[in-house]
Amino acid sequence: MKKILITSLAILFLHFSYAQTKEKYNLGFEDHAKGKSLSDGWIKWGNYELVIDADAHSGKKSGKIISDESGSSFGSIAYRIPANYEGKKIKLEGFMKIRNVEKGFAGLLLRVDGDGSSLAFDNMQNQQITGTKEWAKYSITLDYPKEAEKIFIAGILSGRGEAWFDDFTLSIDGKNVQTLKEVEKELPKAKLDKEFDKGSLIDISYVSPEKVDDLALLGRVWGFLKYHHPEIAKGNHNWDYELFRFLPKYIKAQNNSERDQLIIDWIESLGKIELCKKCKPTNEIAALKPDLKWVYNQSDALKEKLFYVYNNRAQGKQYYVQVDPNIGNAIFKNENPYTKMTYPDQGFRLLSVYRYWNMIHYFFPNKHLMDDDWNTKLADYIPKFLNAKDELAYELVAIQLIGDIQDTHANIWRGADKINEWKGNNFSPLAVRFVEDNLVVTDYYNPELKGETGLQIGDIINKINGKSIKELIKEKSKYYPASNVASMLRDISADLLRSNKNQLNVEFTTADSKTVSKSIKLYPSDSLNLYHWYKPSKEKSYKMLENNIGYITLQNIKEEDIPVIKSEFIDTKGIIIDIRNYPSTFVPFSLGSYFVSSPTPFVKFTSVNIDNPGEFTFTDNLKVANSGKTYKGKLVVLVNELSQSQAEYTSMAFRAGDNTTVIGSTTAGADGNVSSIFLPGGLKTMISGIGILYPDGKETQRIGIVPDIEVKPTIKGIRAGKDELLEKAIEVILKQ
Repeated sequence: MKKILITSLAILFLHFSYAQTKEKYNLGFEDHAKGKSLSDGWIKWGNYELVIDADAHSGKKSGKIISDESGSSFGSIAYRIPANYEGKKIKLEGFMKIRNVEKGFAGLLLRVDGDGSSLAFDNMQNQQITGTKEWAKYSITLDYPKEAEKIFIAGILSGRGEAWFDDFTLSIDGKNVQTLKEVEKELPKAKLDKEFDKGSLIDISYVSPEKVDDLALLGRVWGFLKYHHPEIAKGNHNWDYELFRFLPKYIKAQNNSERDQLIIDWIESLGKIELCKKCKPTNEIAALKPDLKWVYNQSDALKEKLFYVYNNRAQGKQYYVQVDPNIGNAIFKNENPYTKMTYPDQGFRLLSVYRYWNMIHYFFPNKHLMDDDWNTKLADYIPKFLNAKDELAYELVAIQLIGDIQDTHANIWRGADKINEWKGNNFSPLAVRFVEDNLVVTDYYNPELKGETGLQIGDIINKINGKSIKELIKEKSKYYPASNVASMLRDISADLLRSNKNQLNVEFTTADSKTVSKSIKLYPSDSLNLYHWYKPSKEKSYKMLENNIGYITLQNIKEEDIPVIKSEFIDTKGIIIDIRNYPSTFVPFSLGSYFVSSPTPFVKFTSVNIDNPGEFTFTDNLKVANSGKTYKGKLVVLVNELSQSQAEYTSMAFRAGDNTTVIGSTTAGADGNVSSIFLPGGLKTMISGIGILYPDGKETQRIGIVPDIEVKPTIKGIRAGKDELLEKAIEVILKQ
């Protein structure tokens, strides 16, 4: 009897202990129900296989991601937590083990969402964790946004290999969320408005030219109020849905007088505007000034009302936009992407063009560099958006509008599923590039298919399915947003040999000037070793060339490489830094300091003034400072159209060196930290969010990094397997 009692007490104690330590969130993998592929609460993102594995950091189970053979995609094992907490910093810790990770990276992932968009994010991609590593602890720390609604923690594997994850811990301001008390957040009025969640109920059957002008005026007023009216800035109005409430009576207005009075009444209904004592006039030496010329063209009554709003505009915190305190670019927030509306109705399509046009009008630092006047685009695109007949038509007109800002950072980076289908799901094994204005074969994604294609490296493709390359470029270029022609051709070249069919007919010219026509077989993407822009490499980032010349590629440079490079290359005749790629590590200062003998300015920025939307002001020049020994030899930097964004910024830092020569051709012309934009239908795009200029004020956007010596590949060089830029760099270094 005594033995039974002790046993019963032991069982009761274990049960009580378990009940006491039961955690709110299953951030380990021990709680795994039989028959389920994942532990409770965990979800799958991406395409790779997810399993619960016995190789654990602690306990008996871990979460594991296994890539497919191609390693061309990603997989993520994720967990969602409601953001019912307050604080300033959020930290994710976890243990990870990897095996044979290549062509990508592995890491923890932390994402904080609000109102359908990502407010804070890091997936450790910049750390480039690859290879094989035993269990180790990793962490991510981010600012914790007040607008947070959902928190996602995850393990991620991109590329090829295997990755294990275990023992995740999430904390806010150092306190574990498992024990942290939840708070009931007071939601702004804008978030409580759900009236049009299922549709706008707007139906505009016919839009006359006069009505287009009226709708263009409404789009301007709607955007102006969004970023200036204090009550909207407080989040007291769901400004998307207020548009849908106002539109039905507005489109029925019979004349301009009635139209203007409706707008005035609308503005007055939003709430009283107090006199602004903090509002300052536009800085006379601002890099860009607000464009309010359209206000002067309105009737006296409407003009007076709009200028009253402007002169007493919102100051400080805004509900729909904020400025990154460290960078100076606009961060668009509380913008619902309406992801469930794959083909938005007319009201939401009109909202899409209104939202995008105004974001560019007030917060794009390079609006003055466009070929066309942005003021004309609103009226141009309103009928195109309203008349988009299906999801593909909507995506295509959206990408055309995005393309009109002429920024290579701008594209549809998420949500363009119909465009991707339209481009084609099957790919050629041939890698091609524009060389001397011709589409030239430069590589094979899968060398074993070389014989099957029948084309040699250096062959010139003249026609695809009977259409000349020139015709195809003219037909498709409007769907490839780009800062300049070089980056547009770079991007379009990879898609010209795509199709939903299993083969394409190509007409090409061989090295011996013969014209040949041939059908080439196409393959699904996962059966080819496709790469983007340039071939991945596992080689060390630096090596010694003949004649005592050092060579560095930034494609796979690591922070730990830099002191070794500085030591080993100090006595070389010259160093070549190849930035015909995207740097894997941020090196403008850590490596740039090697090439200057004193602090040297290399860049200045323009940043937005949120208290006066449309105004951009200059920052002070940023300098590269010397640290340690200065390199005395020649530095040659290689660039071309593959050099974009951070690559261009890094080139500017190296150009500040005491003895630097830049060789190559015009770069992509898209620099500056990006600002993300979400549009109805789940479309995500971006813009270059700050202006990047040389210290003397010369622009880099669209122009790119102009080389000191222009060298471009030739077809003859491609056929001979030469790297003509590298050869020229060696020549420059050896020349006395």
